[in-house]
Amino acid sequence: MTRYKLVYFNVMGLGEPIRFILCYGGVPFEDVRVERDINEWLKIKPTTPFGQLPLLEIDGKVYAQTLPICRYLAKQFNLLGKTDLDNLQIDAIANALHDFRKSVVSNYYREQDPALKAKKKVEVFENTVPFYLNKLEELTKNNGGYLHGGQLSYADLFFVAITDSLSTAYEADITKDKPHLKALKEKVLAIPSIKAYVEKRPKLPF
Repeated sequence: MTRYKLVYFNVMGLGEPIRFILCYGGVPFEDVRVERDINEWLKIKPTTPFGQLPLLEIDGKVYAQTLPICRYLAKQFNLLGKTDLDNLQIDAIANALHDFRKSVVSNYYREQDPALKAKKKVEVFENTVPFYLNKLEELTKNNGGYLHGGQLSYADLFFVAITDSLSTAYEADITKDKPHLKALKEKVLAIPSIKAYVEKRPKLPF
């Protein structure tokens, strides 16, 4: 059996989509959570391929970067589309979700300067979040309740995996006024293996 070991900080963040996909695949994996203690991370950082987490070890070999890891796992667990063009669309959506999260969580929520954070908040709340949510709601409405192709893909799992972090930063449930996205979230969270994981995972804000 293939051995998986995920190494990420003790937050949901960019590790959570990988955790969701691994859980969906029904495979056991070691979930190593690095505390954000600067000394611990500084010891680990030089050993990583690009000075970043998450990392996924597969049978002892280390692989880096969230989106390529997600896509690899999606192929293993039948979470891609029917054609290469389907996969192009699914990858594009996953990349957009990655950008969405970065804009909200990394660029705004983690901003340390209070004045700059207040300025960024206006842009994020009034423009960034509505822009992405409207696009995603329309995709879900037009694709049978999924983000592409009328069937579950890793983009759907990626979206649901980052919703809690986004909602924390947005100070409200991002799906509350988006019925199709809300229904998609409920479908994904009802998948037995994902439901079991969510029930036992650490309670974290983002």
